[in-house]
Formats: sequence, C-alpha cells, structure tokens
Amino acid sequence: MKHYTSINDIDNIDSWIKEAKALKKDPLKHKALGANKTLGLLFFNSSLRTRLSTQKAALNLGMDPIVMNVSGDAWGIEFGDGTVMNGNTAEHIKEAAAVVSQYCDIIAVRAFPTLTDKAKDQSEHVLNAFKAYASVPVVNMESATGHPLQGLTDAITISEHKKVSKPKVVLSWAPHLRALPHAVANSFTQAMQKMDVEFVIANPEGYNLSPEITKDTPIYHNQEEAFKDADFVYTKNWSSFDHYGQVKNTDPNWMITKNKLGNAKFMHCLPVRRNVVVEDAVLDTDSSIVIQQANNRTYAAQLVLKKILEHV
Repeated sequence: MKHYTSINDIDNIDSWIKEAKALKKDPLKHKALGANKTLGLLFFNSSLRTRLSTQKAALNLGMDPIVMNVSGDAWGIEFGDGTVMNGNTAEHIKEAAAVVSQYCDIIAVRAFPTLTDKAKDQSEHVLNAFKAYASVPVVNMESATGHPLQGLTDAITISEHKKVSKPKVVLSWAPHLRALPHAVANSFTQAMQKMDVEFVIANPEGYNLSPEITKDTPIYHNQEEAFKDADFVYTKNWSSFDHYGQVKNTDPNWMITKNKLGNAKFMHCLPVRRNVVVEDAVLDTDSSIVIQQANNRTYAAQLVLKKILEHV
C-alpha cells in the first residue's frame, strides 16, 4: 500500500480488522519494522486523539515521530499553481512536500475543510498536493472530506462489541453550536458499507450527506424510527452539505438520550459536547463505548503504518 488517504484504500475490511485485533494483543511484536524510520506528523488543525494515538502507533513499530503544528510553526504554504506569491504565503507546497520527504519516510497530514468553498474542499487540495509532490507515502489524519483512521477505528470497535453476527448500526446527526465538517460521518459511512451490518443514517431534512458517499444507504428523517432495534448508535454533527457549511438546524430534540438509545451502544469520535450532543446519562454509563473506541485509534493507525512500512 503506497498511501492511506481514504477508507477505499482498504481492500478487505474483515482481514484488516482481524490484523488490528492481533496488533492490539501484542502491540510491540513488529517493533523492528520501523527501526531507523521517521514519521512526520503535520497538523494544520488541532488534535488530541489523532496526534497522540498516531505517535504511539509509530513508537510501537519502532519509528521516530516528528510533530509539527504547521499553521503556527511553519511558513505559510501556498497550494495554488502559477500563483504570484506576493501575499501571506512564503513557501510553496512543491518545495515544502519535497523537503519534508527528505526528512521523513512517511508523512501524515491533518487539514480541515474551509466549509465555505465546496468545490475546493471536495477537491482535497491540501491532501492531494502532498500526494502529488511528496516522494514518500502519505497518510490522511483527517482531511476536508474524510477521516479514514477514525473510520477504521470504528469498524474495529463495532467488531469487538457486537453481540449478533449482523448488527444494526445507526449514524445519527446531533445538534451542535458550530458548523462542523462531514469527514468523520463520510468515512464512517464508507466503513459500514464495507461491513456486514444493517446500516442506516438519521438526520434532519436538509442535512443529507453527499449522495456520492451515502449511495443507497437508507436515510431517515425520524430519529426514533431509525433507532428501532439498533445495536450501535454512532453520533456526529455535520453542517449542511446542500447549503454548504451552513447551520440550518440546532433542534435540541436530536440530542442522544438514554431513553432513545435503549439497549444500543453509544459511539462518538470525541471530543463531544455533553448535554448538547449527548446527555450525561448516556456517557456516564456502560451504554457508552467512546473510551474503548478512542483506545482503538492507536491500533488502527498502527495497522496502517505497518502495511505501508512493509512496502516502503
């Protein structure tokens, strides 16, 4: 595997989940694989779980991680082609990616969308520029439209906690104070489409994800109807796709409650706003598996790095 930038880079999700579980049982087994290899972690946006879990994954494989907060610590990077750089940017991606490639054996990038320019975000201009101009493999630590490390994590977590062979999984929109990206919801949808689950999406009208992502997945505008007989409820807010980046709905009735959840397990990528997205009565009980989910971030990242290292 050259790059890991999308859930679609996974050829067989069942075999990947099996391998991730094996890594979790013996995380240091392949520590020699990454010896004398360097992982560059470039953050254009903030992070807690992604940063720490990917660093730990690299260390488990014997790699040396280097972390840079690009937006605050580096020169402003220009991504446009043919641009006259007489503004705020001092370095072009063509040089930046080539230089970082000389220091690092793998480059991992985190860059959020603008949520104002739909075409620009859909083009994945930051991620694809690194893929184009870096001479080493690139890993997506959340981009404008996808978070494939999180999506793989979620697949692992559902596999670990399912009680039936084909569980019902619901992705539910929830209210939020801010306009949030579609990346996590997109990658979760793509991951579930690869798994043997009954998968549905619940969101208010006007909040459907991109049809290129949802495809033929059933979409409910009635949350309680979607939750019927659910085994897992994965909750995430996202802004409008049709009215791109806008917040058209903050209906508090879409908050996840213990009563709505029933016997299902609650999942969220974190951070989560308590008593806005989900009530305490869910998070503070055994119904919630968000901490177990966060733990699996290490093994998802470790599996991706391992597969790349085996082919560098």
